[in-house]
Formats: sequence, structure tokens, C-alpha cells
Amino acid sequence: MVDTQQNVKKDRPVYRNIGLAQLVKYRLPWAGKVSILHRISGAALFLLLPFILYIFDQSLASELSYQKFQAFTSNILVKIICLGLIWSFLHHFCAGIRYLLLDLEIGVEKSEANRSAIVVLFLGLALTAVVGLKLFGLY
Repeated sequence: MVDTQQNVKKDRPVYRNIGLAQLVKYRLPWAGKVSILHRISGAALFLLLPFILYIFDQSLASELSYQKFQAFTSNILVKIICLGLIWSFLHHFCAGIRYLLLDLEIGVEKSEANRSAIVVLFLGLALTAVVGLKLFGLY
């Protein structure tokens, strides 16, 4: 009787509590990376939404305020922050579509889920690069 209880305990999955120091060494699957980035991008968008709405409101208030908005957004640091917000939106959007498909049980198999996570990660980066080129005036 004791031997069967020990065998059952060995077959159970092991859940690890990962500390911040161990996080750098820990290898997450692609789906885990996309999930964490989805949460981070959503939090960034949520926390910066009042700022985004304020800037949008000020840009529409008058012609003078729009000129101030243009002068403000011509700063390289502001453009980099905007590029981060653009990435947050695009990644959150692409990952959200992936999660909707997973909820519909499309691409649930491990290999398909891994492939879709890689596609989401690189699609978000590629779309950000395209918008970033326009933001920095390269086309």
C-alpha cells in the first residue's frame, strides 16, 4: 500500500515557484513569453490611456494646440515612447486574436500553439517596424 502511494506522488506534475533571480535562466515556451508580453502590453495601454486621451484631446482642441502637439511629438524620446505604445497595441491586438482562436479550440495542439505564438511575436514586431519607419519619416 505504501509503495503505490509513493508511485502516485512521483507521477504528479511539479510546479515551480520562480524567483526574480531565476527568471533570467528559466526557459519559457514561446506561448508563455507571448502570454506575459500580452499582459504587460495590456497593463501599459491601460495605465497610459489617460495620457493618450489627454494628448488626443489637446491635439483636437485648436490649431494652436495641434501645432504644440506636433512640436511635442517631434522629440526623439517622445517618438520612442510612442513606438513602445504602438508595439503594445499591435502585440496586444495580435495576441488577443490568437487567444480568441484558442478559445474556439483552433490551434490548441502543442505544436500549433507554439507556431501561433511565434507568429504573433514576430508579426507584432514586424508591424511595429513598419509603423516605426513611418513614425521616424523613413518613407
